[in-house]
Amino acid sequence: MLANDRPDRLPEWFRVTLPSGDDMERYKSTTASVKGNQLHTVCEEAHCPNIHDCWSRGTATFMIAGKACTRGCRFCAVDTIRNPPPPDQDEPENLADAIESMGLTYAVITVVNRDDMQDGGASHYRQCLDAVHQRLPGVGLELLCSDLSGNLKALKSLLDNAPLQVFAHNVETVRRLTPRVRDPRATFEQSILILQKAKELRPDIMTKSSIMLGLGETEDDIIETFSELRNAKVDLLTLGQYLAPGPGYLPVVSFPKPESFDNLANIAKEMGFRAIASGPMVRSSYRAESLVAAANGQIFDSELKVVA
Repeated sequence: MLANDRPDRLPEWFRVTLPSGDDMERYKSTTASVKGNQLHTVCEEAHCPNIHDCWSRGTATFMIAGKACTRGCRFCAVDTIRNPPPPDQDEPENLADAIESMGLTYAVITVVNRDDMQDGGASHYRQCLDAVHQRLPGVGLELLCSDLSGNLKALKSLLDNAPLQVFAHNVETVRRLTPRVRDPRATFEQSILILQKAKELRPDIMTKSSIMLGLGETEDDIIETFSELRNAKVDLLTLGQYLAPGPGYLPVVSFPKPESFDNLANIAKEMGFRAIASGPMVRSSYRAESLVAAANGQIFDSELKVVA
């Protein structure tokens, strides 16, 4: 287990400053764009602690294919349902409307698991990407995808000429803890396979994954996971602190100190990741465009510590 600092209370480095002035107006505008287009965001559904920061900057991580997931991972606040309704056929155009009205230059689109659909939802995900790109060809797109239940045919269809800069899929935790942390259908091997095959299918785009810390992992566990991700040729990595969304979820085992995150980022860099965002408040989509810029040698976000 990494360094612990009273898992029963939040350390001082988790203090959040609420937006004010122009930032608050931008926060309200982002809220209006999301609600006005009947969209869902992982920011809201997953109770992200960075929602005020990101929305006051005019950025949001859109969640498509519904707001309920067919899986029930023990760390996740997103609702679970066995048979959700079909995806909204208007969602691709509504998504494009929202991104256009917000004036975004880079958009992150994440998904719920759709194990009820034969292709895991891949065709709907692709429709959303195409609709945004057709309307806004200059907007960079990042897809934080499910594992598609290991359906490689669906993955190929999704990625074939898809207008993407980054394909992301989160392993979430280390191999040893995966059975306890994630839904039984979300295996570590399947996640690595999807990342590996995505890179093989589209070597021209960057791949990305994320690990939560504070669930009882050791440094050896983490380094082993780094190695498996690098063997799958994953380019980008984010490391953040796990926070329990509420009672009934997995408890926090530890709060690694910021310097522990710095040390792990340096180890990851030495192992070959092109860019790493690492810190207690970092989430998989947090300031995602900064990570891409760092990987391309153009760091422009001085407030986000990125190793590149």
